Amino acid sequence: MSTSDYNKYFVPTFSRSGAPFVKGKGMYIYDAAGKKYLDFSAGIAVNALGHAHPALIKAMADQSKKLIHTSNLYITPPHIELASLLIKHSFGKKVFLCNSGTEANEAAIKFSRKYCSSISPKKYHILSFFNGFHGRTYGALSATAQEKFHKGFGPLLGGFHYAKLNDVEGTKNVLDKYDFATIIVEPLQGEGGILSADTVFLKFLRKYADEHDIVLVFDEIQSGIGRTGTFWNYEQHKVIPDIMSTAKPLGGGLPLGAVVCCEKVAMAISPGNHGTTFGGNPVACALGCEVLKIVSKKDFLENVKEMGNYLKEKLSSLAKKYPSIKAVRGCGLLIGAEMQSDPKAMVEKCREKGLLVISAGSNTLRFVPPLIVKKIHIDAAMKIFEGCLK
Repeated sequence: MSTSDYNKYFVPTFSRSGAPFVKGKGMYIYDAAGKKYLDFSAGIAVNALGHAHPALIKAMADQSKKLIHTSNLYITPPHIELASLLIKHSFGKKVFLCNSGTEANEAAIKFSRKYCSSISPKKYHILSFFNGFHGRTYGALSATAQEKFHKGFGPLLGGFHYAKLNDVEGTKNVLDKYDFATIIVEPLQGEGGILSADTVFLKFLRKYADEHDIVLVFDEIQSGIGRTGTFWNYEQHKVIPDIMSTAKPLGGGLPLGAVVCCEKVAMAISPGNHGTTFGGNPVACALGCEVLKIVSKKDFLENVKEMGNYLKEKLSSLAKKYPSIKAVRGCGLLIGAEMQSDPKAMVEKCREKGLLVISAGSNTLRFVPPLIVKKIHIDAAMKIFEGCLK
């Protein structure tokens, strides 16, 4: 198996190279050639507990022996347990389970429009923010205010508008022009370059949404479930949305997403309005329950904060030595190093030396290790990274 095999069989939606990965353990992943890599990409912020975590292996084995799939025409115990845990650890009152972050955002858009349709048929407009990323299906793509993702796929859906993150006056000017159903925002933009929303800005959005009966949606697909040092990033701002989308680490590596809703929006939805064949798969939900139980522990989250601060300090030290690093930003274990140039070559150099990192935006290296990372792993990663900088 090789890159040529991939090119032979697959639609070229990804640029892949190197020997296939065949196994992983903890912070490390191994390819078919036997090479070992320190994983600071975590499956694009998915593998919160690293590779082959014993609790996930056991949960998968136990549930697979009972039920793998039943469809959403029926109820299974993992459905109920996962939903109850999501509600326990959030503002939410109701949950919708799906397969991915994109699907979660599609559902969030539909739910908010359905709620607002009872107020006015003209109340359907959606506001999102430049450099945000909400997915690649048409609703989520239309909400993704980055032209590079739109090219060749027009026309996009109508009713979508964009504003600059953290620009209160500019955002208010856009909001005042139309009858909005939804404001969707990432409290910490991941794909856009690790850019944080200001607390003042999020409080403005909350107040404006309340005053105009707009549904405020937080996309915590990448920033949620412990990634930024609190269970959800919104906790750091003390601003509560009406809807929150989550996915990535939720299924422990299996496809799983969720929409967490307040009561008023949830009650606008009735059977037949929305659905999914595979969403809330029992095996994925069983893994999700284990992830939530482990990550929600106070000492686990404190360690994420500590390791995140340590990683940020190490990167900041390198930034003082190497002018190719313009800035370091982010929180918890979602950290970006803004580079002077396109980081693609650096991603490849790091991989050659045994470190997996990924890019974000047009010029940022993204460090998103599993949340089980230790100082010894961070030191090893920074040694490799500095060698590549040299």
